[in-house]
Amino acid sequence: MQTTDRTLAGLRLPPHDPGTPTLSVVDMHTGGEPLRIVLGGCPAVVGPTLLAKRRYMRQHLDYVRRRLMYEPRGHRDMYGAVLVPSELPDAHLGVLFLHNEGYSSMCGHAVLALGRFALDFGLVPAPPADAHEARVNIHCPCGLVAAFVECEGGLSRGRVRFHSVPAFALATDLLVDIPGHGQVVVDIAYGGAFYAFVSAEKLGLDVGSAKTRDLVDAASAVTEAVKAQFKITHPDSEDLAFLYGTILTDGKDTYSEEPTTNICVFADEQVDRSPTGSGVTARIALQYHKGLLELDQTRAFKSSATGSVFTGKAVREAQCGDYNAVIVEVSGRAHYTGTASFTVEADDPLQDGFLLK
Repeated sequence: MQTTDRTLAGLRLPPHDPGTPTLSVVDMHTGGEPLRIVLGGCPAVVGPTLLAKRRYMRQHLDYVRRRLMYEPRGHRDMYGAVLVPSELPDAHLGVLFLHNEGYSSMCGHAVLALGRFALDFGLVPAPPADAHEARVNIHCPCGLVAAFVECEGGLSRGRVRFHSVPAFALATDLLVDIPGHGQVVVDIAYGGAFYAFVSAEKLGLDVGSAKTRDLVDAASAVTEAVKAQFKITHPDSEDLAFLYGTILTDGKDTYSEEPTTNICVFADEQVDRSPTGSGVTARIALQYHKGLLELDQTRAFKSSATGSVFTGKAVREAQCGDYNAVIVEVSGRAHYTGTASFTVEADDPLQDGFLLK
Protein backbone atom coordinates (compact mmCIF):
# COMPACT_ATOMS: atom_id res chain seq x y z
CA MET A 1 0.00 0.00 0.00
CA GLN A 2 1.36 3.40 -0.91
CA THR A 3 1.38 6.02 1.83
CA THR A 4 1.82 9.77 1.76
CA ASP A 5 2.99 12.30 4.30
CA ARG A 6 -0.67 13.09 4.92
CA THR A 7 -1.67 9.51 5.76
CA LEU A 8 1.48 8.91 7.80
CA ALA A 9 0.79 12.04 9.84
CA GLY A 10 -2.62 10.61 10.72
CA LEU A 11 -1.34 7.30 12.02
CA ARG A 12 -2.12 6.68 15.68
CA LEU A 13 0.14 4.95 18.16
CA PRO A 14 -0.19 1.18 18.40
CA PRO A 15 -1.48 -0.47 21.60
CA HIS A 16 0.91 0.35 24.42
CA ASP A 17 1.18 0.78 28.18
CA PRO A 18 -0.49 4.14 28.94
CA GLY A 19 1.57 4.41 32.12
CA THR A 20 4.86 4.39 30.22
CA PRO A 21 5.70 7.66 28.45
CA THR A 22 6.20 7.46 24.70
CA LEU A 23 9.76 8.32 23.73
CA SER A 24 9.73 10.67 20.75
CA VAL A 25 12.93 11.27 18.82
CA VAL A 26 14.48 12.99 15.83
CA ASP A 27 17.07 10.90 14.01
CA MET A 28 20.08 12.39 12.23
CA HIS A 29 23.46 11.24 11.00
CA THR A 30 26.81 12.94 10.59
CA GLY A 31 29.08 11.30 8.07
CA GLY A 32 27.08 8.10 8.52
CA GLU A 33 27.24 8.02 12.32
CA PRO A 34 23.70 8.05 13.77
CA LEU A 35 22.34 10.43 16.36
CA ARG A 36 18.98 9.83 18.04
CA ILE A 37 17.87 13.04 19.77
CA VAL A 38 15.24 12.63 22.48
CA LEU A 39 12.40 15.12 22.08
CA GLY A 40 10.04 13.82 24.76
CA GLY A 41 9.25 11.00 27.13
CA CYS A 42 12.44 11.11 29.21
CA PRO A 43 11.81 12.04 32.87
CA ALA A 44 13.56 15.08 34.31
CA VAL A 45 17.29 14.53 34.79
CA VAL A 46 18.18 15.90 38.21
CA GLY A 47 21.46 17.45 39.34
CA PRO A 48 23.09 20.83 40.04
CA THR A 49 25.72 20.37 37.30
CA LEU A 50 25.83 18.59 33.98
CA LEU A 51 28.26 15.97 35.33
CA ALA A 52 25.88 15.40 38.25
CA LYS A 53 23.01 14.97 35.78
CA ARG A 54 25.15 12.44 33.89
CA ARG A 55 25.62 10.46 37.10
CA TYR A 56 21.90 10.70 37.91
CA MET A 57 20.86 9.43 34.50
CA ARG A 58 23.29 6.51 34.75
CA GLN A 59 21.94 5.56 38.18
CA HIS A 60 18.20 6.22 37.78
CA LEU A 61 17.21 6.53 34.10
CA ASP A 62 19.45 4.08 32.30
CA TYR A 63 16.39 2.28 30.91
CA VAL A 64 15.89 5.26 28.57
CA ARG A 65 19.34 4.67 27.08
CA ARG A 66 18.75 0.94 26.75
CA ARG A 67 15.33 1.34 25.13
CA LEU A 68 16.63 3.76 22.51
CA MET A 69 20.13 2.41 21.86
CA TYR A 70 19.55 -1.35 22.07
CA GLU A 71 17.62 -3.67 19.81
CA PRO A 72 14.81 -3.89 18.79
CA ARG A 73 14.50 -0.08 18.56
CA GLY A 74 18.18 0.54 17.94
CA HIS A 75 21.33 -1.50 17.40
CA ARG A 76 24.69 -1.96 19.12
CA ASP A 77 26.22 0.96 17.17
CA MET A 78 23.38 3.43 17.80
CA TYR A 79 24.22 6.78 19.38
CA GLY A 80 21.93 9.19 21.23
CA ALA A 81 21.53 12.54 22.94
CA VAL A 82 19.31 13.68 25.80
CA LEU A 83 18.92 17.44 26.05
CA VAL A 84 18.98 18.88 29.57
CA PRO A 85 19.19 22.34 31.15
CA SER A 86 22.70 23.69 31.69
CA GLU A 87 23.99 25.56 34.73
CA LEU A 88 26.28 27.65 32.48
CA PRO A 89 24.79 31.08 31.68
CA ASP A 90 26.30 31.14 28.17
CA ALA A 91 24.96 27.72 27.13
CA HIS A 92 21.92 27.44 24.88
CA LEU A 93 21.48 23.78 25.86
CA GLY A 94 23.09 20.95 27.75
CA VAL A 95 23.43 17.43 26.42
CA LEU A 96 24.11 13.92 27.69
CA PHE A 97 25.51 11.48 25.15
CA LEU A 98 24.30 7.87 25.02
CA HIS A 99 25.93 4.78 23.51
CA ASN A 100 25.97 1.00 23.87
CA GLU A 101 28.03 1.03 27.08
CA GLY A 102 26.93 4.20 28.83
CA TYR A 103 27.57 7.93 28.66
CA SER A 104 30.36 9.77 26.88
CA SER A 105 31.97 13.04 27.94
CA MET A 106 32.12 14.46 24.39
CA CYS A 107 30.87 13.63 20.91
CA GLY A 108 31.88 15.76 17.94
CA HIS A 109 29.57 14.18 15.36
CA ALA A 110 26.67 14.78 17.76
CA VAL A 111 27.67 18.43 18.26
CA LEU A 112 27.69 18.96 14.49
CA ALA A 113 24.18 17.50 14.25
CA LEU A 114 22.90 19.28 17.36
CA GLY A 115 24.03 22.62 15.94
CA ARG A 116 21.60 22.16 13.05
CA PHE A 117 18.90 20.75 15.31
CA ALA A 118 19.11 23.59 17.85
CA LEU A 119 18.75 26.21 15.14
CA ASP A 120 15.97 24.47 13.20
CA PHE A 121 13.95 23.56 16.31
CA GLY A 122 14.14 27.02 17.90
CA LEU A 123 16.45 26.22 20.82
CA VAL A 124 18.49 29.36 20.05
CA PRO A 125 17.36 32.86 19.13
CA ALA A 126 16.61 33.14 15.43
CA PRO A 127 19.51 34.78 13.56
CA PRO A 128 18.90 37.80 11.34
CA ALA A 129 17.34 36.86 8.00
CA ASP A 130 20.51 37.83 6.14
CA ALA A 131 22.87 35.92 8.49
CA HIS A 132 24.97 33.17 6.94
CA GLU A 133 26.04 31.55 10.21
CA ALA A 134 24.47 31.08 13.64
CA ARG A 135 26.28 30.29 16.88
CA VAL A 136 25.01 27.55 19.20
CA ASN A 137 26.67 27.12 22.60
CA ILE A 138 26.37 23.46 23.65
CA HIS A 139 27.30 22.39 27.16
CA CYS A 140 28.80 18.90 26.89
CA PRO A 141 29.98 16.92 29.93
CA CYS A 142 33.56 17.90 29.04
CA GLY A 143 32.69 21.62 28.93
CA LEU A 144 31.22 24.35 26.73
CA VAL A 145 31.56 23.81 22.98
CA ALA A 146 30.64 26.46 20.40
CA ALA A 147 29.02 25.26 17.17
CA PHE A 148 28.74 27.52 14.13
CA VAL A 149 25.93 26.58 11.77
CA GLU A 150 25.74 27.69 8.16
CA CYS A 151 22.25 29.06 7.61
CA GLU A 152 19.96 30.76 5.16
CA GLY A 153 16.67 32.44 6.01
CA GLY A 154 17.04 31.44 9.64
CA LEU A 155 17.36 27.70 8.92
CA SER A 156 20.44 25.50 8.78
CA ARG A 157 22.09 24.90 5.42
CA GLY A 158 25.35 23.19 4.60
CA ARG A 159 28.23 22.59 6.99
CA VAL A 160 28.61 23.00 10.73
CA ARG A 161 31.86 23.63 12.57
CA PHE A 162 32.65 23.62 16.27
CA HIS A 163 35.40 24.86 18.56
CA SER A 164 36.50 22.26 21.08
CA VAL A 165 37.36 22.39 24.74
CA PRO A 166 41.16 22.53 25.30
CA ALA A 167 42.66 19.41 23.71
CA PHE A 168 46.06 17.99 24.64
CA ALA A 169 48.47 15.08 24.37
CA LEU A 170 48.49 13.02 27.56
CA ALA A 171 51.24 10.53 26.65
CA THR A 172 53.32 9.97 23.53
CA ASP A 173 55.41 7.03 22.35
CA LEU A 174 54.09 4.87 25.18
CA LEU A 175 55.19 1.22 24.96
CA VAL A 176 52.20 -1.03 25.64
CA ASP A 177 52.14 -4.83 25.65
CA ILE A 178 49.31 -5.84 23.30
CA PRO A 179 48.35 -9.53 23.45
CA GLY A 180 49.21 -11.14 20.13
CA HIS A 181 51.26 -8.14 18.98
CA GLY A 182 53.98 -7.64 21.56
CA GLN A 183 55.11 -4.15 22.53
CA VAL A 184 53.43 -1.46 20.43
CA VAL A 185 54.01 2.31 20.47
CA VAL A 186 50.79 4.11 21.49
CA ASP A 187 49.89 7.78 21.88
CA ILE A 188 47.08 9.00 24.16
CA ALA A 189 45.36 12.33 23.59
CA TYR A 190 42.28 14.19 24.79
CA GLY A 191 39.70 15.92 22.61
CA GLY A 192 36.84 16.04 25.12
CA ALA A 193 37.37 12.30 25.59
CA PHE A 194 40.58 10.27 25.78
CA TYR A 195 41.66 8.04 22.90
CA ALA A 196 44.62 5.77 22.27
CA PHE A 197 46.13 6.25 18.80
CA VAL A 198 48.00 3.52 16.93
CA SER A 199 49.03 3.13 13.31
CA ALA A 200 47.13 0.06 12.11
CA GLU A 201 50.29 -1.03 10.28
CA LYS A 202 51.94 -1.69 13.67
CA LEU A 203 49.23 -4.27 14.26
CA GLY A 204 49.66 -5.86 10.84
CA LEU A 205 46.58 -4.21 9.32
CA ASP A 206 45.74 -1.72 6.59
CA VAL A 207 43.14 0.67 8.02
CA GLY A 208 41.70 1.29 4.56
CA SER A 209 41.25 -2.28 3.37
CA ALA A 210 41.18 -4.62 6.39
CA LYS A 211 37.94 -6.27 7.47
CA THR A 212 36.04 -4.23 10.03
CA ARG A 213 35.99 -7.21 12.42
CA ASP A 214 39.78 -7.43 12.33
CA LEU A 215 40.12 -3.69 13.00
CA VAL A 216 37.63 -3.90 15.87
CA ASP A 217 39.48 -6.82 17.47
CA ALA A 218 42.83 -5.05 17.19
CA ALA A 219 41.53 -1.72 18.50
CA SER A 220 39.75 -3.44 21.39
CA ALA A 221 42.96 -5.24 22.35
CA VAL A 222 44.77 -1.89 22.45
CA THR A 223 42.04 -0.32 24.58
CA GLU A 224 42.05 -3.12 27.14
CA ALA A 225 45.87 -3.18 27.30
CA VAL A 226 46.13 0.58 27.82
CA LYS A 227 43.45 0.49 30.52
CA ALA A 228 45.41 -2.23 32.32
CA GLN A 229 48.85 -0.65 31.99
CA PHE A 230 48.32 3.12 32.08
CA LYS A 231 46.34 5.36 34.43
CA ILE A 232 44.28 8.06 32.74
CA THR A 233 44.02 11.37 34.61
CA HIS A 234 42.34 14.66 33.79
CA PRO A 235 43.25 17.91 35.57
CA ASP A 236 39.64 19.10 35.93
CA SER A 237 37.52 16.12 36.93
CA GLU A 238 37.73 12.40 37.67
CA ASP A 239 34.48 12.06 35.71
CA LEU A 240 36.51 12.78 32.55
CA ALA A 241 39.42 10.46 33.41
CA PHE A 242 38.68 7.36 31.36
CA LEU A 243 39.85 5.89 28.06
CA TYR A 244 36.91 6.07 25.65
CA GLY A 245 38.43 3.96 22.87
CA THR A 246 41.17 3.43 20.33
CA ILE A 247 41.62 5.07 16.94
CA LEU A 248 43.58 3.13 14.34
CA THR A 249 45.20 5.37 11.73
CA ASP A 250 47.03 5.09 8.43
CA GLY A 251 50.11 6.53 10.15
CA LYS A 252 50.08 9.69 8.05
CA ASP A 253 50.47 12.21 10.85
CA THR A 254 52.75 14.68 9.06
CA TYR A 255 50.80 17.55 7.51
CA SER A 256 49.51 16.89 4.02
CA GLU A 257 46.71 18.24 1.85
CA GLU A 258 45.66 14.63 1.22
CA PRO A 259 43.12 13.12 3.66
CA THR A 260 44.42 10.85 6.40
CA THR A 261 42.26 7.82 7.18
CA ASN A 262 41.28 6.38 10.56
CA ILE A 263 38.66 4.26 12.28
CA CYS A 264 37.45 4.73 15.85
CA VAL A 265 36.35 1.83 18.05
CA PHE A 266 34.87 3.07 21.33
CA ALA A 267 32.68 2.01 24.27
CA ASP A 268 31.79 -1.70 23.94
CA GLU A 269 33.39 -2.33 20.52
CA GLN A 270 31.16 0.33 18.96
CA VAL A 271 32.37 1.44 15.52
CA ASP A 272 32.11 5.11 14.55
CA ARG A 273 30.93 5.51 10.97
CA SER A 274 32.26 9.07 10.84
CA PRO A 275 35.88 10.24 11.20
CA THR A 276 34.99 10.96 14.88
CA GLY A 277 34.77 14.63 15.89
CA SER A 278 36.36 14.31 19.32
CA GLY A 279 38.89 11.90 17.81
CA VAL A 280 39.85 14.41 15.13
CA THR A 281 40.17 17.00 17.90
CA ALA A 282 42.50 14.76 19.91
CA ARG A 283 44.51 13.72 16.84
CA ILE A 284 45.10 17.34 15.81
CA ALA A 285 46.20 18.16 19.37
CA LEU A 286 48.62 15.23 19.16
CA GLN A 287 50.02 16.32 15.80
CA TYR A 288 50.40 19.90 17.01
CA HIS A 289 52.17 18.68 20.17
CA LYS A 290 54.62 16.71 18.03
CA GLY A 291 55.35 19.70 15.78
CA LEU A 292 53.73 18.04 12.75
CA LEU A 293 51.04 20.66 12.36
CA GLU A 294 50.92 24.45 12.68
CA LEU A 295 48.07 26.69 13.78
CA ASP A 296 45.39 27.16 11.11
CA GLN A 297 46.68 24.33 8.93
CA THR A 298 43.54 22.50 7.86
CA ARG A 299 43.68 18.73 7.52
CA ALA A 300 41.09 16.32 6.14
CA PHE A 301 40.26 13.15 8.07
CA LYS A 302 38.50 10.27 6.32
CA SER A 303 36.53 7.44 7.88
CA SER A 304 37.63 4.03 6.68
CA ALA A 305 34.10 2.78 7.44
CA THR A 306 32.11 5.10 5.13
CA GLY A 307 34.61 7.36 3.38
CA SER A 308 33.00 10.43 4.96
CA VAL A 309 35.32 13.36 5.69
CA PHE A 310 35.71 15.91 8.48
CA THR A 311 38.18 18.77 8.35
CA GLY A 312 40.01 20.13 11.35
CA LYS A 313 42.62 22.63 12.43
CA ALA A 314 44.18 23.98 15.62
CA VAL A 315 42.96 27.57 15.88
CA ARG A 316 44.76 28.77 19.04
CA GLU A 317 46.84 27.62 21.97
CA ALA A 318 45.27 27.05 25.38
CA GLN A 319 45.90 25.40 28.75
CA CYS A 320 44.24 22.51 30.53
CA GLY A 321 45.69 22.35 34.00
CA ASP A 322 49.44 21.94 33.49
CA TYR A 323 49.02 20.65 29.93
CA ASN A 324 49.76 22.80 26.90
CA ALA A 325 46.61 22.48 24.82
CA VAL A 326 44.93 23.79 21.69
CA ILE A 327 41.42 24.76 20.71
CA VAL A 328 40.51 22.73 17.63
CA GLU A 329 37.95 23.54 14.96
CA VAL A 330 36.20 20.54 13.39
CA SER A 331 33.86 20.84 10.41
CA GLY A 332 31.44 18.38 8.83
CA ARG A 333 27.92 17.83 7.52
CA ALA A 334 24.92 16.41 9.35
CA HIS A 335 21.61 15.29 7.85
CA TYR A 336 18.13 14.53 9.14
CA THR A 337 16.82 11.01 8.57
CA GLY A 338 13.39 11.05 10.24
CA THR A 339 11.36 11.01 13.42
CA ALA A 340 9.92 8.20 15.52
CA SER A 341 7.71 7.51 18.53
CA PHE A 342 8.75 4.49 20.60
CA THR A 343 6.24 2.75 22.86
CA VAL A 344 6.28 -0.07 25.40
CA GLU A 345 3.81 -2.86 26.08
CA ALA A 346 3.72 -3.82 29.75
CA ASP A 347 3.96 -7.56 29.06
CA ASP A 348 6.98 -7.28 26.73
CA PRO A 349 9.87 -9.16 28.42
CA LEU A 350 12.34 -7.35 26.14
CA GLN A 351 10.90 -3.87 26.63
CA ASP A 352 14.24 -2.44 27.82
CA GLY A 353 16.13 -3.86 24.85
CA PHE A 354 18.99 -6.28 24.31
CA LEU A 355 22.28 -6.52 22.43
CA LEU A 356 23.66 -9.37 20.37
CA LYS A 357 27.43 -9.78 20.18
